[in-house]
Amino acid sequence: MTSLTLAAAQSISVAGDLPGNIARHQAFIRAAVERGVQLLVFPELSLTGYEPTLAAELAVLPQSPSLQPLRDLARELGVTAVVGMPVRLSAEGPLLIGALVLAADGSLAVYSKQHLHAGEELVFSPGTGGANLRFAEDRVALAVCADFSQASHARAAAQSGAGIYAAGVLISENGYVADSALLQGYAVEHAMLVLMANHGGPTGGWVSAGRSAIWGPDGGLIVAAAGCGDELLIARRDAGRWSGQQVTVEAP
Repeated sequence: MTSLTLAAAQSISVAGDLPGNIARHQAFIRAAVERGVQLLVFPELSLTGYEPTLAAELAVLPQSPSLQPLRDLARELGVTAVVGMPVRLSAEGPLLIGALVLAADGSLAVYSKQHLHAGEELVFSPGTGGANLRFAEDRVALAVCADFSQASHARAAAQSGAGIYAAGVLISENGYVADSALLQGYAVEHAMLVLMANHGGPTGGWVSAGRSAIWGPDGGLIVAAAGCGDELLIARRDAGRWSGQQVTVEAP
C-alpha cells in the first residue's frame, strides 16, 4: 500500500469576497504542500461563504478566469484542491452547489451536491455528484454536506470502490454530535477513511461548530480540531498506518 497524505481545510470564509477567500485558500494550499499533502478538501461553498442570497450573483462557470489563480497554484505545487463554489455548468443552466476539483495535473472536474438541505431548493437545484478521484490505488468519493445525511450516498461511494469519503460541510453546534456520529459510523460500516472539512467561522447566519475531523477505516479518530478557526487537519498513511497532525494556518 502506497503512502498517502490528505487534509481537511477548516477555513473561515468572508461573505461574497471571492478575491479575499481565494487568498485565504492559497495560504491553506501552501501550508498543506509544505507538509506533503496530496489532497486538500475545503468546506461547502468555501470560496463565497454559505450565502444562498448571494449565490446567483456569485455563481461562475467552472472554467471561470476568476478561479485560474487557484488552479495555477495547485498545478505549480502539485496538489489537488477541492474548493466550494456556486456554479452553473452552462450560461443558462441551473444553480448548483459545486465542489470544484482543481487537480495537480491542471485538469478540472466538478462535483455537484446531490441532496439539498431543507430550504436550499428555493435557490439551488440538485446536482448529479461526480466521479471518484484517484491517487494510485486509492479512490476518493466526494460529498457536500447534506449528501452524507443519506445513507445511500455513503453506501454508493463504498460500492464504487472508494476507500476514502471526503465531505465539505457546514455543520452548526446543534447538529454536530449527530452529524459527526453519522460520519464516524460510515467509516466503521464501510471500512472507509472519512474526512469532514467544516467552516472555521460563522457564515450565512449560521454559527459553524468547526471541529473538522478525520476518522480512520476502523472509525478511530485520527485528528480533529478542538473548535473553530483556520485549521489544517492532516492524515498520513505510511506502511498501512494512519497518523494525524493539526496545523493553525496564518491566513491573510
